[in-house]
Amino acid sequence: MTLLARLDRARGGLAADAALYGLAAAFALVTALTSTLLPHRAWGAVAAWAYLGAFLVVAGQLVLRRARWRMALTWVAWAGAAILPLVIQAVQRAGGRTDRAQEEVLVAEHMGERLGDTGTPYLGHDAIAALPPGEQLLGYAPYQPGMAVFGLPRAAFGDVWWTDARIWFAVATAAALVAAIRLLPGGGSLVRAVQFATVLPICALTLATGGDDLPVLALALLALTLCARGRYGAAGLAVGAAASLKLFALPIVVVLAVLAVATGNGRRLLPGALGLPVLTLLPAFLVDGDAFVENVIRFPLGHGLVTSPAQSPFPGYLITQTVPGGRYVAIGLLVAVAAAIAVVLFRRPPRMAAAAARFCGYGLLAAILLMPTTRFGYLLYPLALLVWAPALGAALSRPTGSKAPHGDTALYRL
Repeated sequence: MTLLARLDRARGGLAADAALYGLAAAFALVTALTSTLLPHRAWGAVAAWAYLGAFLVVAGQLVLRRARWRMALTWVAWAGAAILPLVIQAVQRAGGRTDRAQEEVLVAEHMGERLGDTGTPYLGHDAIAALPPGEQLLGYAPYQPGMAVFGLPRAAFGDVWWTDARIWFAVATAAALVAAIRLLPGGGSLVRAVQFATVLPICALTLATGGDDLPVLALALLALTLCARGRYGAAGLAVGAAASLKLFALPIVVVLAVLAVATGNGRRLLPGALGLPVLTLLPAFLVDGDAFVENVIRFPLGHGLVTSPAQSPFPGYLITQTVPGGRYVAIGLLVAVAAAIAVVLFRRPPRMAAAAARFCGYGLLAAILLMPTTRFGYLLYPLALLVWAPALGAALSRPTGSKAPHGDTALYRL
């Protein structure tokens, strides 16, 4: 057992729980006091109390030496640190506050409105150029057409708290996570995995203030779990739904496709994994294909009318800003790493869902670090995927494919 695993399991997992909730409480408090983003400050003011309460409960369990109800406490902490501040901000926003949502919430809602009005969630280049300079950024929608679904309630029923796109992001996230958890036996590794998909501050903060990444992540985790249970047809629909929301899910589609083909389940997974994104894209593309390219391809690559505000100081961004021709250097490094991962993936394909989760986690981590424009919040993807992998491996000792041997070494290749 590694040192990290021993620390994770110390005192029945309570020691790590206490560290998680204690550090999260400190992070939320600092965010409430110092953040320059008003939705983040509002989140921290509520979440700090939820994390503190969870920490005190765990501290009491440590004193009593009783590691009980850890999963239940995780859900309660998530309700206090993510759902409660989300609802408060949605209510305040419906009451007229304009500083209670990040831009991605507005973008998703605008996508729903445009879809209902024009048949496509995207504005074309000329339409964006005609907007006032201060509104051009929100004119872009760098998501897949499926994201417009979360904006339809507001388009249909108006500006009330329950039509806030974040409410429906949370509903979809909870549904996918509950479905995944029900497929896995309980245990310490599953509790830790759920914590890293819910109460980890980077996840709770994102859901409460923006939220568009959480349904994508939850659907990806559900897809991996379904693969672990041998339900590849349903897994294809889950990961296909994720890819219908954001292009960020496409690397996960590729890894699960390789897993399915390697285990003889390609015909079951591929129709949903590839067909669902195509079906959601086709209507918008037929209405205005250039608008799709402008929003989903040109803008993220830095060729839109305005630049993306996603500029966290990771290596790719720093190279872009400090090295002559840095954008091309960063893109070259990203392509080189992607090629290296692809070679390993296809030469030594994973045959178990846990190995596939590790491929996804490490691959997305490399991409986030090397992309010229990225957000710190994107780290929620690799963190959750990598911690989900032990839950899959611990819960299921048999391979996902009927012909794969128990001694398959794919688990240890990463």
